[in-house]
Order: sequence, then C-alpha cells, then structure tokens
Amino acid sequence: MKENDAQSPLVQLTGIEKRYPGVRALDGVDFDVLPGEIHALAGENGAGKSTLMKILGGVIHPTAGEIAIRGQRVRMAGPRDALAHGISLVHQELVAAPMLSVTENILLGRLPQRYGRVDWSTAHRRSREVLDRLGVEISEKSPMNRLGLGQQQLVEIARALTRDTSVLVLDEASANLGQAELQTLYDVVRSLRADGVGIVYISHRLGEVLDLSDRVTVLKDGQLQKTVQTRSIDQEQLVTLMTGRELAVPKKSSPSADAATLLEVRNLSLRGGKGPISLSVKAGEIVGLAGLVGSGRTELARAIIGADPSQGCVLVHGELFRRRSPRRAKRRGIAYLPEDRKDQGLLLNRSIRENIGLASLKMRSRLGVIRSGWDSRNSEHHAAAVSLSAPNLSVQAGTLSGGNQQKVMIARWLAADPSVLILDEPTRGIDVGSKAEIYRLIHQLAESGRAILMISSEIEEILSLSNRVVVMRDRTIAAEFVGSDITEQAVTRAAIVDTNRPVGASQGAPAASTHKRTSEEHR
Repeated sequence: MKENDAQSPLVQLTGIEKRYPGVRALDGVDFDVLPGEIHALAGENGAGKSTLMKILGGVIHPTAGEIAIRGQRVRMAGPRDALAHGISLVHQELVAAPMLSVTENILLGRLPQRYGRVDWSTAHRRSREVLDRLGVEISEKSPMNRLGLGQQQLVEIARALTRDTSVLVLDEASANLGQAELQTLYDVVRSLRADGVGIVYISHRLGEVLDLSDRVTVLKDGQLQKTVQTRSIDQEQLVTLMTGRELAVPKKSSPSADAATLLEVRNLSLRGGKGPISLSVKAGEIVGLAGLVGSGRTELARAIIGADPSQGCVLVHGELFRRRSPRRAKRRGIAYLPEDRKDQGLLLNRSIRENIGLASLKMRSRLGVIRSGWDSRNSEHHAAAVSLSAPNLSVQAGTLSGGNQQKVMIARWLAADPSVLILDEPTRGIDVGSKAEIYRLIHQLAESGRAILMISSEIEEILSLSNRVVVMRDRTIAAEFVGSDITEQAVTRAAIVDTNRPVGASQGAPAASTHKRTSEEHR
C-alpha cells in the first residue's frame, strides 16, 4: 500500500449533486483519486456510485458541484472530454458491439489506417498485445457474441488499457469473472497502480475491496458516509456503513436423513467433457456447484433442463425425464435462473407483473384470456414473498436494481411452484444488503422442501450456503465435499489442480499457468 496522502489528486470532485424530478441521486458528495492509488467506492445499489462515476466520465452532467483535473477546474461536455483528460470507464453494463470482432471492440473508433484503409495487421497485433497483458488466450479475430460474459468483460478492460489512461474506473468489472480471471484482473490493477495510474474500484465483493484498495469511500442514499484508509476498517464495519445495520447469513439447514432425491443426474456427458457426470440433490438440500469459468457448470445446468443437447439420464422425483426441453423441465417442476438475467432472464421493457407471470401463464389465463384480477393478486403475493422493493408492479423490470431484478425472477418461479431450482450465479452484481435477502430466500426455499442446485463463482457464497459442494473441472466432476471437508482450500484446489497428473508433476501451478489453462478451456 502506498502512502499517497501528501500527493495532489489526479481528479477531485467537490460538492457533487445530481437531481432528477422527485429524486436527489447525489447530495453534496466529495471524492478524489490520487496517483498510484486504488480508491474503492462502496455502497448498496442505488447509493449513487455509478451516477458519480458517470459524472466523472462525462456521461451525465451534475446539477451542482465542481470537477478538477490535476488541480484545474474542468467541465465535461461528454465522454470524449473525459477520455481527453485521461479518464477511462469500464461500465457495469457491457457496451460491446456483439457482431464485431474482439479487435474492433478493443480499438473501437481508433482502428489504425494505412493508405485510406484499416491496417488489420497492426490492429490485430495491438489487440493481441493488450490481451496478452491480461493473460487472455481468446482470438482477437473472434466475434464478441461468441464469448462468455467473463471474456467480454476482459475485452472491455483491454479497450481501456489501449488508451492513454491516468484514471481508470472499474464499475463492477469483476462481477462476471471466474476465480482465475479475477486473479488476472487483480494483477493488472496492481500493476497499473505501480505505474502511477489512479484506480476507482467499485465492487460488491467486499473481500476484494478490502484486499485491493488503499482507501474506501462509502455512499448511502446519495450521501457521503465516510472516506477511510482501508487498513483501518474491517468487513463488518464496512457493511454497517453501507447499510446502516448489521447483516447475518442464516444458519445452514440440513435435509433429513430420509429426504427424497428430487433431482438425479446419471452418466451425463457434456460436449468436450473428460468424463460422465453423476450427481443428486435431495429435498431440503442446497448443493453448491463450484469451478472455474469454462469448467462446464452452466453447460451442465442447461443440459439438465434440455436447453443444450447431451448424453445421459436425468431423473426428477425418481422418474426418468425423457425428451428434455426447457418447456418440459418447467412442467416437471424444474426452475432455472440463468446467470445473465438481463439477456436471458427478464423482459426488461415489460412490467414486473408480466415478468412474474411468465412461468405460470396457464394458471393466469382462462380460455386464452388473462384473468386480470387473479393475475394481480398472484403477482402481488409472490412479490411480497420475496420482499420486492418497487413503487408498483406496473413499472418496467429494467428500472429495478440488480437485487430486485433477481427477486422478480425468483418470484416468477415461486408462482409456478417448482420442486427443483437451479440457480446460476444468483447474486452476481448484487449489493451486500440484497445478497443477504437472496440468501434468506434460498434458505427458505430449501427449508420448504425444495432441492437447490446453486452455481456460484464466489467461494464464500458456496461455503456459507451449501450442504454439499460439487467441484467441476474440464466439464466433468473433479471432487465432492460434505460437512467439515467443505473448506476454501479444498474447493479451490479441486477446481484448479489436476489430481490425475503423473506422480512428480508440480502440484502448485503458478498463476500465469493457471490463467492459461482456464483460457484454453474457453476456446
């Protein structure tokens, strides 16, 4: 950690206000970033973090307040001005051009020219250089729409690194990354800090906030709570500053010894997998599915519900699930919450009520006509069951915070009354307060006798919620842990280390080798 207190700020925001009709998003916030500093910005969804950074990036204009760059007062007319001042933003929402290549996305608007045409050789070389710096093995010529969310996020970061950046804003840049990709991101961030770049780091993963940052500023309801040296605060104190209350994860509940097996997978093979997969989930049990990005976790979930083809058997309530498809999975009582709620889970431009009712259309209608009175009562009941926070159920789902969007998807499946829930990254991009509420809901679902298969890239989440942990590697099961054997070291080692390697092979692969192996799994 650097002692930066005596240095002049690269950027300084003073008395920043942002008002919308009936809403004060920011109320007199002060914030600055020093050279060679990682300054974390923490707060729940809606606290004003992204709004403040959009003002710094010229995306929106403040209602009041001043911005100074290296001591000089400036007015950001737009994002181009921010870039000219050396400020680069990697937004929480991906802004990729999906039909263009990785190179075109990295050098968007800045493709090198030669004789009036794009110099593709130079463009691909520049892209390759920055991808190599990030330890990303994907092809620079690949279309963006063929990449996973984590890989797309790394391309967004690569784009920022190709600019002459003095202040880099990472707004939830780690939300879509797996463990190996996270380590790569941490290494790059620390390297940039050593080069004198100022980093603004926004993340709901409080552990990484405390591990990475030099200072942390906490916002709540658009107001500055406190700016402190990170070494002087712990996670519990940080949570209290953010939420105004202490949060506790519910205690694990265990299924009874004679609980019925509700979901069973037998000898299921994924494309490119190194072996068949067999697992089971009992009523009242939470089985955590861990592994690196690319290990096959999501592919397994999609194969179970029939969204992707696979070989093998799936049994629900002990009966063979034939001719699997997502529609038939719903009929058999299997609910699936995808990892990408915005593109795969919700109709963002439709109302909350319509989104909640998507999985229970037959119950909502009679002779093909929606029963509006019953529909409203049903939606309100399930919205209350998940403690949904919204002005009313007529507002568009896209206007909600990440945590409330996730609650809408859970409410949708509660209305369909499933017996098995497959949750893929249920708290990705969600603030700490909403996480605690989602955890409570997951526990309640398990205690009600449902079987839960939960995929998560957050090791703490896996450890705190799961009765059993199944670890995947190379699209097959690498290990399974239960009870006191569920430890961070055991789960991480099973996800990374190939225990079938010849005797005498290195057991502790260096970080660079791990990154490369994980990237090769993506290709």
